[in-house]
This record gives sequence, C-alpha cells and structure tokens, in this order.
Amino acid sequence: MASAIIRGAVTSESFSPSEISVFDVDETKSDSLKNSLGICKADTLSALIDESDVLVLAVKPNIFPVLIPEIREQVSVKKPLVISIAAGKTVEYITDLFGFSLPVVRVMPNLNAEVFEAISAYCPNEKVTSEHKNTVEKLLNSFGSCICLEEEYFSIFSVVGGCAPAYSFLFISALAEGAKKYGLPEELALKVASQTVLGSAKMLLKEGADADELIRRVCSPGGTTIEGINSLRGDGFVDTVIKAMKASYDKDKRM
Repeated sequence: MASAIIRGAVTSESFSPSEISVFDVDETKSDSLKNSLGICKADTLSALIDESDVLVLAVKPNIFPVLIPEIREQVSVKKPLVISIAAGKTVEYITDLFGFSLPVVRVMPNLNAEVFEAISAYCPNEKVTSEHKNTVEKLLNSFGSCICLEEEYFSIFSVVGGCAPAYSFLFISALAEGAKKYGLPEELALKVASQTVLGSAKMLLKEGADADELIRRVCSPGGTTIEGINSLRGDGFVDTVIKAMKASYDKDKRM
C-alpha cells in the first residue's frame, strides 16, 4: 500500500520526488522505489524522522506496539504530522502509544490506489490544523478521492472501501468464469467482465443515479437480464454479500 501511495503522489505530480523519503527494513523495497520514482531513501528510521514534517506509518497493526516506543522520543521532539494507514487502530490508540499529544490522522486507503481510483477516508484528531488537512487531502487525492469521516464509521468504511475491492475481484472473476464456460474465448472473458463492471460503476457515480432504476433500465420484461437478476436474488445474492461484510466488520472490531 505504501508503494501505491508513493506512486500516486509522484505520478500525479502532487508531490515532487525530492519531497518524499522512505525507509523500509527490507532495503530492496526502498531501493526499488528510489530507482523507479526518483524519491529519496533514508538509511535509518531515525534519519527519516529527522527530515520529515509528515510521517506516514505504513505498517501492519501488530507492528505498532514495537515501532512506536522505538520512535517515541524522537517524535516527541520533532512533532511531525503522523498519518497511520493501519486497520483497526484508532487515533486514540496511536496517541496513547506515543504518550503525548501530537497531530495524528488515521487514514484508510485501498488497493485501487495503484490505478489512481482509491476512495480513502481520513479522521484527524484535535491537534490537526487546516494546513495539515490540506496536506492529507492532497496526498489522498493524488491516487483517487477522499472523504473526511468520523471515526465511529471507520469500521464499516474499512469493509466497503478496504475489503470490497477483493469482493469485486471475486465477482469479476466469477463473471469471467461464466463467460468462458459458455463459450467466450479466455483471453476476452476477463477483459469484458472487468470493463462491464468498470462502466457500471461509472454509471452509478453519475449525479442522481439510482441502482434500482438502472437495473430496471437494463431489464426488459421477459428478457435475459431479468432472468439472471431473479436467479441472483432467489439464491440470496444480496444477503450473501451483506453476510460477507459482517464477517469483515466483526474482524475489524476485534483487531
């Protein structure tokens, strides 16, 4: 995810490569980003913090109890804007781990950042200034779009914005499998399925669009589409999707 964010920031020209520095314990990853995008590479975590006004913590949630105590003293002096992309870890949790007050923003991006189509949410604490918010939005908009969201909604946003790309890939894959089964050449099946879902999403994003109305527009009475829709509904398609969302939601709450 860090790579996708950096690629978006640089490729969109929202930030120049010289403004971005990265540190990773796996130097092959940071070397790859430096070589491909021209960004800076910090030799140590301490060096990265020293030169950063904005510190993005792009690590897994279980790393926080180890990482934050390691950088606590240095961050207490530098007081950068801290951005976290860790699922399930609240602004309060992060602030408590640091043990002092500082500007913290919790962000939930998604994998679609790699194609500059992510929808991201962010939640700031009271120390975050308008200038900080502008920086966060500039970063998030560089690889898609963003919304400022109250933290109480982050768990369900994480499901729709963070988990649902995988649900969507599964649906597209199923469409492609069906297309192949009934005769469409394999090299075309995934392309047709993917483009159809992409176009459908764009239709829904049009101002004033309504999903039920669009379904009605596609479904002719007694036609092929309504047969498929009735089959999906009869087999509990909507309930199955909602059940999957609940499973992801409950897991987020346990993290």
